[in-house]
Amino acid sequence: MKPMNEEHLAILRRHMVEMIAIHADLASEELGKATLDERVMASMRRVPRHLFVPAAVAPYAYQDMPLPIGFDKTVSQPFIVALMTDLLAPQPHETVLEIGTGLGYQSAILAELAGQVWSVEIIEEFASHAEALLRGLGFSNVAIRVGDGSRGWPEHAPYDKILVSVAAERTPPALLKQLKPGGRLVLPLASEEAQFLTVIDKNAAGQFKTRKVIPVRFSRLETV
Repeated sequence: MKPMNEEHLAILRRHMVEMIAIHADLASEELGKATLDERVMASMRRVPRHLFVPAAVAPYAYQDMPLPIGFDKTVSQPFIVALMTDLLAPQPHETVLEIGTGLGYQSAILAELAGQVWSVEIIEEFASHAEALLRGLGFSNVAIRVGDGSRGWPEHAPYDKILVSVAAERTPPALLKQLKPGGRLVLPLASEEAQFLTVIDKNAAGQFKTRKVIPVRFSRLETV
Protein backbone atom coordinates (compact mmCIF):
# COMPACT_ATOMS: atom_id res chain seq x y z
CA MET A 1 0.00 0.00 0.00
CA LYS A 2 1.37 3.42 -0.93
CA PRO A 3 1.84 6.06 1.79
CA MET A 4 -0.73 8.79 2.38
CA ASN A 5 -0.13 12.11 0.69
CA GLU A 6 -0.91 15.62 1.98
CA GLU A 7 -4.44 15.52 0.55
CA HIS A 8 -5.20 12.33 2.48
CA LEU A 9 -3.75 13.80 5.68
CA ALA A 10 -5.79 16.99 5.29
CA ILE A 11 -8.95 14.88 5.00
CA LEU A 12 -8.02 13.02 8.19
CA ARG A 13 -7.43 16.32 10.01
CA ARG A 14 -10.84 17.59 8.92
CA HIS A 15 -12.41 14.36 10.16
CA MET A 16 -10.57 14.76 13.48
CA VAL A 17 -11.95 18.27 13.87
CA GLU A 18 -15.46 17.01 13.08
CA MET A 19 -15.07 14.48 15.91
CA ILE A 20 -13.91 17.27 18.22
CA ALA A 21 -17.02 19.25 17.30
CA ILE A 22 -19.24 16.26 18.13
CA HIS A 23 -17.44 15.78 21.45
CA ALA A 24 -17.89 19.47 22.31
CA ASP A 25 -21.59 19.30 21.50
CA LEU A 26 -22.04 16.21 23.68
CA ALA A 27 -20.25 17.98 26.55
CA SER A 28 -22.13 21.25 26.06
CA GLU A 29 -23.86 21.08 29.44
CA GLU A 30 -20.52 20.89 31.28
CA LEU A 31 -18.81 23.38 28.97
CA GLY A 32 -21.61 25.92 28.95
CA LYS A 33 -21.52 26.06 25.15
CA ALA A 34 -21.88 23.65 22.24
CA THR A 35 -19.07 24.83 19.96
CA LEU A 36 -15.41 25.74 20.28
CA ASP A 37 -13.74 28.84 18.84
CA GLU A 38 -13.38 28.51 15.06
CA ARG A 39 -9.84 29.96 15.29
CA VAL A 40 -8.90 26.97 17.42
CA MET A 41 -10.64 24.52 15.11
CA ALA A 42 -8.91 26.03 12.07
CA SER A 43 -5.51 25.64 13.73
CA MET A 44 -6.32 21.99 14.49
CA ARG A 45 -7.07 21.50 10.80
CA ARG A 46 -3.69 22.98 9.85
CA VAL A 47 -1.16 21.55 12.31
CA PRO A 48 0.12 18.08 11.26
CA ARG A 49 -0.36 16.04 14.46
CA HIS A 50 1.20 12.96 12.85
CA LEU A 51 4.59 14.70 12.92
CA PHE A 52 4.36 15.26 16.69
CA VAL A 53 4.06 11.60 17.68
CA PRO A 54 6.45 8.63 17.30
CA ALA A 55 6.33 6.88 13.91
CA ALA A 56 4.90 3.72 15.48
CA VAL A 57 1.68 5.51 16.47
CA ALA A 58 1.53 8.06 13.63
CA PRO A 59 -1.20 6.04 11.80
CA TYR A 60 -3.48 6.83 14.76
CA ALA A 61 -2.59 10.53 14.95
CA TYR A 62 -5.96 11.78 13.73
CA GLN A 63 -8.10 9.65 15.99
CA ASP A 64 -9.51 11.47 19.00
CA MET A 65 -7.35 9.67 21.53
CA PRO A 66 -4.17 10.26 23.55
CA LEU A 67 -1.04 8.60 22.17
CA PRO A 68 2.18 7.47 23.89
CA ILE A 69 5.24 9.59 23.14
CA GLY A 70 7.83 7.94 25.39
CA PHE A 71 9.02 8.25 28.99
CA ASP A 72 5.58 7.02 30.12
CA LYS A 73 4.04 10.23 28.75
CA THR A 74 1.27 10.84 26.23
CA VAL A 75 0.14 13.58 23.91
CA SER A 76 -3.37 14.63 24.91
CA GLN A 77 -6.35 13.62 22.82
CA PRO A 78 -7.22 16.27 20.22
CA PHE A 79 -10.50 17.22 21.94
CA ILE A 80 -8.64 18.10 25.14
CA VAL A 81 -6.00 20.08 23.22
CA ALA A 82 -8.77 22.01 21.45
CA LEU A 83 -10.76 22.55 24.64
CA MET A 84 -7.80 23.78 26.67
CA THR A 85 -6.82 26.15 23.86
CA ASP A 86 -10.41 27.38 23.57
CA LEU A 87 -10.60 28.01 27.32
CA LEU A 88 -7.25 29.81 27.27
CA ALA A 89 -8.38 31.99 24.33
CA PRO A 90 -4.90 33.14 23.19
CA GLN A 91 -4.87 36.27 21.04
CA PRO A 92 -2.38 37.39 18.36
CA HIS A 93 -0.88 40.14 20.55
CA GLU A 94 -0.47 37.98 23.67
CA THR A 95 2.38 36.06 25.28
CA VAL A 96 1.67 32.53 26.49
CA LEU A 97 3.62 30.40 28.95
CA GLU A 98 3.22 26.66 28.39
CA ILE A 99 4.23 24.12 31.03
CA GLY A 100 4.87 20.65 29.60
CA THR A 101 6.03 20.95 25.99
CA GLY A 102 6.07 17.23 25.27
CA LEU A 103 6.87 16.81 21.58
CA GLY A 104 5.40 20.22 20.77
CA TYR A 105 1.90 19.62 19.39
CA GLN A 106 0.11 21.89 21.85
CA SER A 107 2.94 24.40 21.43
CA ALA A 108 2.27 24.52 17.69
CA ILE A 109 -1.45 25.10 18.21
CA LEU A 110 -0.69 27.94 20.63
CA ALA A 111 1.90 29.42 18.25
CA GLU A 112 -0.73 29.58 15.52
CA LEU A 113 -2.93 31.75 17.73
CA ALA A 114 -0.67 33.76 20.06
CA GLY A 115 2.08 36.29 19.51
CA GLN A 116 4.79 34.46 21.45
CA VAL A 117 4.93 31.11 23.25
CA TRP A 118 7.44 30.35 25.99
CA SER A 119 7.42 26.64 26.84
CA VAL A 120 9.07 24.72 29.69
CA GLU A 121 9.76 20.96 29.50
CA ILE A 122 11.50 18.88 32.17
CA ILE A 123 12.56 16.04 29.82
CA GLU A 124 15.54 17.20 27.76
CA GLU A 125 14.93 14.72 24.92
CA PHE A 126 11.39 16.05 24.46
CA ALA A 127 12.55 19.66 24.51
CA SER A 128 15.26 19.19 21.89
CA HIS A 129 12.98 17.15 19.62
CA ALA A 130 10.14 19.67 19.88
CA GLU A 131 12.45 22.62 19.28
CA ALA A 132 13.87 21.10 16.08
CA LEU A 133 10.45 20.05 14.81
CA LEU A 134 8.79 23.40 15.45
CA ARG A 135 11.69 25.24 13.83
CA GLY A 136 11.50 22.94 10.82
CA LEU A 137 7.80 23.68 10.44
CA GLY A 138 8.46 27.42 10.45
CA PHE A 139 7.25 28.31 13.94
CA SER A 140 9.54 31.20 14.86
CA ASN A 141 7.45 32.40 17.81
CA VAL A 142 8.09 29.44 20.15
CA ALA A 143 10.99 29.23 22.60
CA ILE A 144 11.63 26.14 24.74
CA ARG A 145 13.73 25.65 27.83
CA VAL A 146 14.50 22.56 29.92
CA GLY A 147 13.48 23.02 33.53
CA ASP A 148 11.05 22.62 36.39
CA GLY A 149 7.69 23.79 35.13
CA SER A 150 6.44 24.63 38.61
CA ARG A 151 8.89 27.55 38.59
CA GLY A 152 7.59 28.95 35.30
CA TRP A 153 9.92 31.12 33.24
CA PRO A 154 10.36 34.30 35.30
CA GLU A 155 12.73 36.00 32.86
CA HIS A 156 9.88 36.62 30.40
CA ALA A 157 7.06 37.20 32.90
CA PRO A 158 4.41 38.43 33.21
CA TYR A 159 2.33 36.42 30.76
CA ASP A 160 -1.11 37.13 29.33
CA LYS A 161 -2.01 33.44 29.43
CA ILE A 162 -0.55 30.28 31.00
CA LEU A 163 -1.40 26.72 29.95
CA VAL A 164 -0.27 23.73 32.01
CA SER A 165 -0.36 20.32 30.32
CA VAL A 166 0.45 18.30 33.45
CA ALA A 167 -1.61 17.81 36.61
CA ALA A 168 -0.76 19.41 39.94
CA GLU A 169 -2.38 19.05 43.35
CA ARG A 170 -2.32 22.82 43.68
CA THR A 171 -1.49 25.64 41.34
CA PRO A 172 2.23 26.42 41.60
CA PRO A 173 2.57 29.84 43.28
CA ALA A 174 5.23 30.91 40.77
CA LEU A 175 2.73 30.54 37.93
CA LEU A 176 0.11 32.64 39.71
CA LYS A 177 2.75 35.30 40.30
CA GLN A 178 3.87 35.26 36.66
CA LEU A 179 0.31 35.71 35.33
CA LYS A 180 -0.61 39.27 34.36
CA PRO A 181 -3.57 40.99 36.04
CA GLY A 182 -6.45 40.30 33.68
CA GLY A 183 -4.76 37.07 32.58
CA ARG A 184 -5.95 33.47 32.54
CA LEU A 185 -4.39 30.16 33.56
CA VAL A 186 -5.74 26.78 32.43
CA LEU A 187 -4.54 23.57 34.08
CA PRO A 188 -5.64 20.16 35.35
CA LEU A 189 -5.87 20.23 39.15
CA ALA A 190 -5.67 16.89 40.91
CA SER A 191 -7.10 15.60 44.17
CA GLU A 192 -7.00 12.08 45.56
CA GLU A 193 -10.31 11.36 43.85
CA ALA A 194 -10.03 13.03 40.44
CA GLN A 195 -8.44 15.62 38.18
CA PHE A 196 -10.46 18.53 36.86
CA LEU A 197 -9.62 20.86 34.02
CA THR A 198 -9.62 24.22 35.78
CA VAL A 199 -9.71 27.85 34.66
CA ILE A 200 -8.17 30.51 36.90
CA ASP A 201 -8.73 34.18 36.10
CA LYS A 202 -6.67 36.94 37.73
CA ASN A 203 -8.43 40.29 38.00
CA ALA A 204 -6.89 43.76 37.93
CA ALA A 205 -6.52 43.72 41.72
CA GLY A 206 -4.60 40.44 41.62
CA GLN A 207 -7.45 38.34 43.00
CA PHE A 208 -8.21 34.90 41.58
CA LYS A 209 -11.45 33.30 40.45
CA THR A 210 -11.44 29.53 39.84
CA ARG A 211 -13.82 27.42 37.75
CA LYS A 212 -13.83 23.65 37.28
CA VAL A 213 -14.80 22.49 33.79
CA ILE A 214 -14.65 18.72 33.20
CA PRO A 215 -12.85 15.70 34.70
CA VAL A 216 -9.61 14.80 32.91
CA ARG A 217 -6.57 12.55 33.29
CA PHE A 218 -3.05 13.94 32.86
CA SER A 219 0.46 12.93 33.82
CA ARG A 220 1.59 14.48 37.08
CA LEU A 221 3.78 17.58 37.22
CA GLU A 222 7.41 16.59 37.82
CA THR A 223 9.59 18.93 39.85
CA VAL A 224 13.27 19.05 40.73
